[in-house]
Amino acid sequence: MNTQPIIGISGCLTGSAVRFDGGHKRMGFVMDELAQWVTFKPVCPEMSIGLPVPRPALRLVQNSDAALRMRFSHAPHEDVTQKMADFTGAYLPQVSAFSGFIVCAKSPSCGMERVRLYDEKGNRGRKEGVGLFTGALLARYPWLPVEEDGRLHDPLLRENFVERVFALHELNTLKAHGLTRRALLDYHSRYKLQLLAHDQAGYREIGPFVASLHEWDDLDAFFVAYREKLMAILKKTASRKNHTNVLMHIQGYFREHLNSRQRGELRDVILHYRNGLLPILAPITLLKHYLAEYPDRYLLKQNYFAPYPDVLGLRLTVN
Repeated sequence: MNTQPIIGISGCLTGSAVRFDGGHKRMGFVMDELAQWVTFKPVCPEMSIGLPVPRPALRLVQNSDAALRMRFSHAPHEDVTQKMADFTGAYLPQVSAFSGFIVCAKSPSCGMERVRLYDEKGNRGRKEGVGLFTGALLARYPWLPVEEDGRLHDPLLRENFVERVFALHELNTLKAHGLTRRALLDYHSRYKLQLLAHDQAGYREIGPFVASLHEWDDLDAFFVAYREKLMAILKKTASRKNHTNVLMHIQGYFREHLNSRQRGELRDVILHYRNGLLPILAPITLLKHYLAEYPDRYLLKQNYFAPYPDVLGLRLTVN
């Protein structure tokens, strides 16, 4: 199995000149930083159905039955909906091995949200459509981390996406090596603090579910249900409040080891983060320092401290 997470990506975002106008939308972060840590699988659905570069622009047309059709802007009678459906149906099975997907915003094939819709008379409608390829992708793999290029400029959404990619990759790797109850329990144990930072209610709900693992005869069925619950929790962006609660919880593990000055310093750093004066990297770095000085078996295995490669710098922002 690939030792790096596999991420599908709209070809134009890698710098390939495959857009309808012969251009591209290369993403610096994706290709200059993230590419060192993942394996990208580029695809351009429009070229994959035989369209040339450059090519006439396509649009999504919503007919009177609310069904979406993909047609050329200059020739609305030329419909390529079935070609796109055929390609997508043949392509999607391989995505089961992926750990994420990055799609091109506003595209009638790849857009994830707010794609412009037209009526059959060519009138512009609201921006509330989803590209045909991405719509099918989301429907088939609801647990898969999927983001579009525009949203990844938001530091919180970028960090959340990368975190989910690495979490799913580890889960996929676990399954590829052969599912065991012990491996699943160990995986979940490593992610407890991470889940708590994302959604306290979800954390409390998934705990009893994992505890019921011994009641499941079909381990594959449990894996499918667990994956969906886990990824739904991680999809909720971790809040400053939840992070603060987790940091305070971790702080308690060192109370007996630290003197009053050290406890006060640690408390102040956590509160400065809570108030937006420091990035989360500051309290986490200090906690990791104390963890090295005073090892704790439970904390040492927590994925919360390193959910993705540190060199990506995703924890440098204040949020």
